[in-house]
Amino acid sequence: MATTELQMSPQLEQIHGEIRDNFRALSNGFQRLDKIKDSNRQSKQLEELTAKMRECKRLIKEFDREIKDEESRNPPEVNKQLNDEKQSMIKELNSYVAFRKTYMNTHGNKKIELFDMGAGVSDPTADDNVKVASSMSNQELVDHGMKTMDETDQAIERTKKVVEQTVEVGTQTAVTLKGQTEQMGRIVNELDTIQFSIKKASQLVKEIGRQVATDKCIMLFLFLIVCGVIAIIVVKIVNPNNKDIRDIPGLAPPAPSRRLLYLRDLQ
Repeated sequence: MATTELQMSPQLEQIHGEIRDNFRALSNGFQRLDKIKDSNRQSKQLEELTAKMRECKRLIKEFDREIKDEESRNPPEVNKQLNDEKQSMIKELNSYVAFRKTYMNTHGNKKIELFDMGAGVSDPTADDNVKVASSMSNQELVDHGMKTMDETDQAIERTKKVVEQTVEVGTQTAVTLKGQTEQMGRIVNELDTIQFSIKKASQLVKEIGRQVATDKCIMLFLFLIVCGVIAIIVVKIVNPNNKDIRDIPGLAPPAPSRRLLYLRDLQ
């Protein structure tokens, strides 16, 4: 089953990727095993492969638990695809288990304990699901190798897509940051302009205040002068003989009172 057809959560994708990486390591390890001549190195290599298979077994169990946890949130067809993928990985792991058993029986290596899928696992065993590696024909081995290469190519394509998406996101982020930087520059310029306008307005208000205060002082002095003139006029009118107050220029002194003489005819 092609990985690109599966709909997985991020956790399932991570587990699935780790399983596939271990499968590729197992395939390469078994290919190198026949080229090793030293028995000690063969035993060490076989121990490493056994550890890889144990890790695959653990990851498949974890993959199965995640499928069950997400079963209620996924549609039935997605659950079926995930279970099919799980069975496919179990079969592939069992093929490596059978390959290991065959290799150990052929070379008579009895020191390393046989790898067991463990009790309590309800998945089919290697004898029920796959052919023993020794009974596989060359064409089947080639097909298995081609399948592994296809999976590797698919993993590379997925990696390329992730890189392309990352580059695209980075480009969009750079464009967004550039636009935001330009916008911030415009805002700073506008703030400088507003601050300059506020400063000029403050100075203008101060000048207007000084002018208003000056005008008020002038009006007060004029009012006092007018009041003084009026007071002098009133005093001159009331007491025209007051010599302490000088005559106001342009204002004629009051006319002297005239007494009328009545001539009576003497009879």
